[in-house]
Amino acid sequence: MPRPMPKTFNRLKKPINAEEDVASLQHVPSHLSYAGSKRMPITSEMRLVKPGEDAPSGIWPVFRMMDESGNFRKPDNSHHTNVSKIIPPKHHDLLQLQSALAIQYPHFKHSLMPSRLFQLSKNPYSDMPSLKKEEEDSDAKNTLLRAHRQMHRLRTMDTILHNAQRQGRISFYMTHYGEEAIHMGSASALSPQDVIFAQYREAGLLMWRGFTLEQFCNQCFSNDYDLGKGRQMPIHYGSRALNYQTVSSPLGTQITQAVGAAYKFKLDAMNNKEKQAAISIVYFGEGAASTVDFHSACNFAATLGTPMIFFCRNNGYAISTPVEDQYAGDGIVSRAPGYGMAGIRVDGNDVFAVHAAVAEARKLAIETSMPVMIEAMTYRQGHHSTSDDSSRYRDVDEVQAAQDVTDPILRMDKFLCHYGWMDEDAVASIGKEERAAVLRAMEAAEIRPKPKLDTMFTDVYQEKPPHLIRQERELRQYLKRHNITFH
Repeated sequence: MPRPMPKTFNRLKKPINAEEDVASLQHVPSHLSYAGSKRMPITSEMRLVKPGEDAPSGIWPVFRMMDESGNFRKPDNSHHTNVSKIIPPKHHDLLQLQSALAIQYPHFKHSLMPSRLFQLSKNPYSDMPSLKKEEEDSDAKNTLLRAHRQMHRLRTMDTILHNAQRQGRISFYMTHYGEEAIHMGSASALSPQDVIFAQYREAGLLMWRGFTLEQFCNQCFSNDYDLGKGRQMPIHYGSRALNYQTVSSPLGTQITQAVGAAYKFKLDAMNNKEKQAAISIVYFGEGAASTVDFHSACNFAATLGTPMIFFCRNNGYAISTPVEDQYAGDGIVSRAPGYGMAGIRVDGNDVFAVHAAVAEARKLAIETSMPVMIEAMTYRQGHHSTSDDSSRYRDVDEVQAAQDVTDPILRMDKFLCHYGWMDEDAVASIGKEERAAVLRAMEAAEIRPKPKLDTMFTDVYQEKPPHLIRQERELRQYLKRHNITFH
């Protein structure tokens, strides 16, 4: 049976009052351990360790801005809070919220002030409904509320399409449970011209760039509206218009490809100073970091000086292989100095920290024309895929703890609740709206016809070669001989 979608508000005993004392709400953990026995120190200081600088002694710390309580952290080694009261900003006013946070937590000012999460969009987001009629303009342009809603949207889509696979309606699916903050935090820090090379668990980045629920469902049902024309397995998304390279099944192949794209950006910048700067960013799991492709890509990127980000989603398991059996060292980012690149470890369940780290890494990559490695610590709450049963290799209590305590959506819900931007009813309303939207998209995709037969033989060569012409003729003769109808 598929694991139920984590409920993000059933552990809040009472609504959180924005005027309550911060100290009474905030539990400040000093270490993080999402998976495995190794405990990593948490830091409030965002520091990209650059080539030539001393790497952290011992275990690399995890940069975090927001704790599980939904409150921002105090400075490292601080024994008192900066202020005693939460400053309630005007309802859904991004700039006031940004200013309030910067005043309360000045040690995060460098990360807060340039953050795009606190910038209104110039135009209304097409996928953002208004919460209230009188706030239509501001809510539809509110980037932070969009990030929150899309985290819920992605999880809702995962639950419905995962169940659709169990019902035999689609052939395969992979969920993103527990990793939503990585998607929205990093996607919102990138620019549209930056090229994304995904592994297979990064659909939220494509969603952020404007890929619609209808397009996701069309791909999973392999219908005639599928941009890939039914040639790929479900969840192997791609969009040329959105600079999102099509997902490939073989593990790690995208890592070397991203280096090539970044090298092209470097050459473009050298030959045309007026061209808009861009990077490539490649996503992969800690398991893929054991491949030859990873080593080759890191070495080429550093020696060639390519402007790019290596983004490792360390979610604790490479299918059934836990991190203890994957590597003996300190994770993945500790390898960065050896390759001669900058690196940082970040809490992948903190949307603000992920955003800040990616924004700073992108800036450094462009300014220095060098790669940056980010390791985001998170936890894969769901099965590896619909072909996997994770209960065979991990304790159910371990998964439940992730849902109850460290879940990124629960953390974001609490944060917005602290400032009076959300309450339990508002979050429940978002869930209902997104469920209805996903069901509409899925039902529409399911009744669409399959791609036409001739699309099986196109798009590889500009002109169809003789061997494909022969194969198509033989296939049509076979279908006719056996009275099989396929348009």
